[in-house]
Order: sequence, then C-alpha cells, then structure tokens
Amino acid sequence: MTSGMASDRASGTRDRLRPFRDEAIARGVPADDVERWMANARPCATLTRDGSGEGPVVGRFGGPLLLPADIPDPEHPFVASLDLAALPADATDLPLPPDGHLLLFAFPETADDHESMGSAVYVPVGTAVVERDGHAWNPYDFDDYEAMFEEFPQGPLRATADVSLPYHHAVDLREKPGSGPLPGHPRSEELVAAWEHTREAVAPEGPLQIGGYANEEVVHTDPVARAVSRVVRAARAGRWDGPVSDDVADWVLLADWQAGIDVQGWESSSVHWVIQRTDLAARRFDRTFTEVFWNP
Repeated sequence: MTSGMASDRASGTRDRLRPFRDEAIARGVPADDVERWMANARPCATLTRDGSGEGPVVGRFGGPLLLPADIPDPEHPFVASLDLAALPADATDLPLPPDGHLLLFAFPETADDHESMGSAVYVPVGTAVVERDGHAWNPYDFDDYEAMFEEFPQGPLRATADVSLPYHHAVDLREKPGSGPLPGHPRSEELVAAWEHTREAVAPEGPLQIGGYANEEVVHTDPVARAVSRVVRAARAGRWDGPVSDDVADWVLLADWQAGIDVQGWESSSVHWVIQRTDLAARRFDRTFTEVFWNP
C-alpha cells in the first residue's frame, strides 16, 4: 500500500469512527486516550447473507463441499466458503492470497484445552476438486449433532469493508492472579463501553467476519489471547505441531462466526479461527486453530 493510500485509509477510518470518538469524549474519556485507542482500529470484512447487505457476493454459507481429492475429510462440519478474489480490495490487513477459495469448518461447542474445534482449508485457483460427503464429520450419526448441523445457515454471503475496534478491555496479569486494563490504555473499559454503544452505527455486525477483532457474548480479555494459550498448551502436550509462539502479537484473527445467531440450542456460541502471522503469510492454513466460546 502506498503512503497516499495509507493516508486515505487513515482519514476514512477517522471519519467512520467519529460517532465512537464523540461518545467516548461525552463519557469523560480524555481526547488523548481516545486517540490512542482509535490507533488500534483494524480493517475487517463483515459478511452478511444475501439480501441483508449491498456489497459484492464473496462466498456462501454451506453449499456443496468441494475439496481436492488428496485432502482427508474434515473432522468438523462445513460452515462457509469464500472466494478470496471477490473480497473488496484492502478489506482487511491480513496477507490473504489474492485468489482461490478459503473453506471454514467448525463445531460450535467448547472442548478440552488440547482440541481445535474447527479448521480452515485453502484451495488455490485452478485446483481440481471433488464433492465430498458433508456429513462425514459425524461417522456415528448422532441425531442431536445432525439436528444442529441442519440449522447451519445457507446461502450467498455479501461483504462490506468495515472497521473494527477491540471488544475486550483487560489482559491477564502474569505476576499475580487477576487482570488489569490493556497496557497503555487506563480507560480501556470505558472505551469498550463507548464502542459497544456506537458500533451498530459505525460498522453493523454480521454473522461472519474476516480479520479485525474477535467478539463474543461476554468479552473481558481478548478471545485471540485465550486461543493462543490453548494452542501453546496443546503444543506442550504434543497435540499440536510447532513452532508455536506464545506472543499474542504473532497471531491474528482469521475469521469470526457468531454461530448462536442461527443455531438453536447453541445460542451465544462464537467461533474464532486464529493463525500465526508467519503461517498465514506462508499459506499454511492447515495450522489454523479454532477456539469456541459457548455459554450454554
């Protein structure tokens, strides 16, 4: 991105965040604190089902499961496929491939510390694919799981280029039990409250998001940080191949799915696909870890 384009994006981001800035200042947060918080803004792509948005169609929820013949059947249900070439230019700051398809899989339920509850598969453009059994993830035909899968959303997805601010306001303390404000942001809790109050006017939420910050029903600390801690524990237990960084800055949110919007019985469930920056740059989507928040 050229310096001029970066400047235009920064200016556009400030304009979009004006309702948030006004709200935060009205709540008594000093302007300098608000400006530092706004510097954390990240671009993201909000995906909504066809008919509820005006952006280009960039993929779909559900549909035929098309994969290269040499890839094993995924262990989790098929959620969505994205046509990366159709995403709006600079919709995210992720180094995504310029084309090809990204397929997302997840089971929207929590698990033990060592288990990823989903996966991501990248299919380069021009790769030969074959249709797979979309129910292969449930070899024992559990009826309640099949009923859950039947409620997964279906249909085309439209993308809108949006802006994202943190939904979390605290970090776990290393020196002692408990948590504290985000480093450098003593008014972080008030700033998050201002964002929650104005987000719908700035960047309305959709069921699926690419890039940006992770969101879930109850947010205190960063969901990505929680996912990273699980990956680290899984690696130490020999359940996840390294190398694995324990620095959250080395990881990004690949995608967020608010599964509880559609899946009855799994209300409040949120799925977070996270990946190390180095793996994303190398297109190692097989090293995507999937964390689920669910408050049954």
